[in-house]
Amino acid sequence: MFCEQCEQTASGQGCHQWGACGKGPEVNALQDLLVYVLRGLAPVVLKAEALGLPVREINAFTCEALFATMTNVNFDGDRFKTYIRQALDRRNSLQAAIASAGDTEPWPAIATYEPQWDESLSSQGQDASLLLLQEAEGNIDIFSLKLTTLYGLKGMVAYASHAWELGQWDDNLFHFTQEILSKLGDTHLEVGDWVALALAVGQWNFRAMELLDSGHTGTYGHPVPTPVPLTAQAGKAILVSGHDIKHLATLLEQTRDRGITVYTHGELLPAHGYPKLKADNPHLYGHYGTAWQNQVHDFAKFPGAIVVTTNCLMPPHGEYSPKLFTVGAVGYQGLQYLEGETPDFEPAIAKALELPGFAASDVETDQPPRSVLTGFAHQAVLGVADQVIEAVKSGKIRHFFLVGGCDGAKPGRTYYTEFVEKVPEDCIVLTLACGKFRFFDKNLGHIGELPRLMDVGQCNDAYSAIQIALGLATAFDIGVNELPLSMVLSWYEQKAVAVLLTLLHLGIKDIRLGPTLPAFLSPNVLAILSQTYQLKAITTPDADLAACLA
Repeated sequence: MFCEQCEQTASGQGCHQWGACGKGPEVNALQDLLVYVLRGLAPVVLKAEALGLPVREINAFTCEALFATMTNVNFDGDRFKTYIRQALDRRNSLQAAIASAGDTEPWPAIATYEPQWDESLSSQGQDASLLLLQEAEGNIDIFSLKLTTLYGLKGMVAYASHAWELGQWDDNLFHFTQEILSKLGDTHLEVGDWVALALAVGQWNFRAMELLDSGHTGTYGHPVPTPVPLTAQAGKAILVSGHDIKHLATLLEQTRDRGITVYTHGELLPAHGYPKLKADNPHLYGHYGTAWQNQVHDFAKFPGAIVVTTNCLMPPHGEYSPKLFTVGAVGYQGLQYLEGETPDFEPAIAKALELPGFAASDVETDQPPRSVLTGFAHQAVLGVADQVIEAVKSGKIRHFFLVGGCDGAKPGRTYYTEFVEKVPEDCIVLTLACGKFRFFDKNLGHIGELPRLMDVGQCNDAYSAIQIALGLATAFDIGVNELPLSMVLSWYEQKAVAVLLTLLHLGIKDIRLGPTLPAFLSPNVLAILSQTYQLKAITTPDADLAACLA
């Protein structure tokens, strides 16, 4: 196998024997084969679209299937075989409809590919993965940019899939997805063309995050600053991990009046900030555990059922596998999978009622309850923009830092904790995504009535952070890059790639990225990004703080 799409690749180069995420060679090959089949589906969808044939459902399927190939989403080889069959069935049906419409133009070879359904399927996937390199015709920079574009696209369609669940979509975004998939094999594009395509992924990822923001706020209200307990309460319990707030809402509806307390885990912490979700579901109580890479410890100790809604799933330990359920694009062989856009959570509910839950002795009673604040999305922060502006003008706020992104288990991520701890007391820290769990429970105090640590939300709420920056830039009548704002980001998987491309598309400069730079960026591509956008690697907290505040 060969995979370098995440930050934790072996030796910083790529995983060759077994994925650092726990993905095996066979699953890796099936994922690559699925991507190849989706690339063959793309020109068929574009032709059907041009002829006025309905393609929206197929576009949504493409997004979900590509989402499943992201790091730590799906490890189930059988599920990937199903996705491949479904993609081929949709392609063949669409080709028949196009022929019936009178278009008999021959298809490219990739659009007529049929795998051999035997024991060689994995090796066919390995061959398909090599084609992307061969199509770059030996140009390592073009290969690097193709990977950057593909990985950014994977992150973008993940957000688009969540938005689709909430009734939000943009047919132009779907069209762009198919265009990129169809162009991955293009041998006529130069380095500059691929840079432009990668930045276009960033542009459309901004649209995907906007759609998801509209879906969340239109359904559950705009987030408001909300304290979230970090301590448990006695009783039966279900833990919900991942990012999918609609699946969380569905489970809350099905557990209403069932005597079960629902806790969030990982990137679902910001769900507590949505007022309609909280008002309708008093049994959504608190947050348990921290970031995804700690789930082996968190899940083993949790005394109830656990539902994983999106990435990031780690290969589970047998001790807690029987109480673990997956939905959506998530899967692992042997785990119970709850199918459908609106899953029936009854098996998870039954497991929660069977398990002991938290005993009274488990609940901390000898000290004040611990909690954290979440819900500082764009409306909440810009709603007090006058206070922020006055604090800056009066010198009470010297600088803003956006410190967040994807967390991970690889050594070196303590940088972010140390950085936040050393931020001067006259500075504000905005944070988002699971990177915040390095410091989310620290009490940094206030500047006036403004907390110095503000949780903007999930990784997709980079949209909120951007809106905050744009709003403040407008209020000060300056450009975003002139704001007293520094971005210090951590990355792990492909959603982070998509968000980074969005920031670059918007022209935001001087971003610090770590803990290491992507292995799929060639030296020349990295030089282009460094020269154009001053993108740089993190160094040490002290040195980077000094540079930001200079």
